[in-house]
Amino acid sequence: MTESYPELLWQLADLATRIAHARAEAEAWHAERCAAAHAAVAEAEAAIRAAQAEVDAARAELDAVDREAADLWEELVELLGPAASRHGGLPLPSPDPEAAGTDPQPWLASTRNLLDRVRKLAPLPRSVYPVLVLFGVLGAGIAVGLATAARAIGARYGGDLAIGLPVVALVITLLGPFTGLAPAKALADRQHAALDLRTAAVVIGAGLATTAVAAGLWR
Repeated sequence: MTESYPELLWQLADLATRIAHARAEAEAWHAERCAAAHAAVAEAEAAIRAAQAEVDAARAELDAVDREAADLWEELVELLGPAASRHGGLPLPSPDPEAAGTDPQPWLASTRNLLDRVRKLAPLPRSVYPVLVLFGVLGAGIAVGLATAARAIGARYGGDLAIGLPVVALVITLLGPFTGLAPAKALADRQHAALDLRTAAVVIGAGLATTAVAAGLWR
């Protein structure tokens, strides 16, 4: 049965309404997806900017810590001299971050405090110089005695001992003037003082004089 013209118009209008409704739903869904995508992109960009800011801050802090550590190491080398410089430069960071901790500031503060304490150490007073001279004389005297004993043993038993022990005696004799530094350093530590070049020179000078006198007697 053929539909009438009004019925066809009504069906066409209903179809157009459903198409418009479907198009509106599709456009709304598309707009919603685009808005969600733009929001996700903006959120990702914000996260990237925040992460980059953290990286820049961490790099700046690392550079500052490295500079301060280098400055502290230079001060330590100036205070301790070859005793510190022989280690070959600034120590490397700990290979175990968990054991060393993630905050370098306590370590830097501890190092600064230690350097301050070292700077405040006064040299040994001149009143103990006679004791330092005694340390140098005794150290060198003991070394001379050991060297003399070594030569006597070598001369008595001969053979390889006659060849090796004089060499040992020579080494002991050369080290003798410096043996007094050990008790001198212990004395300085006990008095919370520094064993500087001047006080060390007193000990070594007394040791060298003792060794020279002994060498003259051997002749």
